[in-house]
Amino acid sequence: MLWVGLLMGLVSLGLGFWAWGTDRPNWQTMVFTTLTLSQMGNVLALRSNRESLFTLGLLSNKPLLGAVALTFVLQMAVVYVPFLQDLFNTSALSPADLGISLLLSTVVFWAVELEKLLARRREGRAGAPVGSEGQGEAAL
Repeated sequence: MLWVGLLMGLVSLGLGFWAWGTDRPNWQTMVFTTLTLSQMGNVLALRSNRESLFTLGLLSNKPLLGAVALTFVLQMAVVYVPFLQDLFNTSALSPADLGISLLLSTVVFWAVELEKLLARRREGRAGAPVGSEGQGEAAL
């Protein structure tokens, strides 16, 4: 899963370079938020090496979902609660900047889900009995 770490790093560094280049004073907080939430998307996507989160169901692992929700709440606290801002050297994000961070933090999730989809399709073609083309997984 080296490529996932590289993608996460590229997305975060790309965002940081763009935000810094556009003179956003909170560019470091945007990078920190994007990286943290990318990790949460990654953990949700990697619940299974083969099945999509949408097949497994978001609520099928409530402790993990609770941990992800708690991480999100804590991240928002670090960004918006004044004494935590001082402690973590963060600054409040505007709704637009938070939206950008949220959107970019989903890139890793979607990339992992796409990889699993492509792997399932490859497995389906490679493992399908002769004469079963076009019948889908229901025929297996």
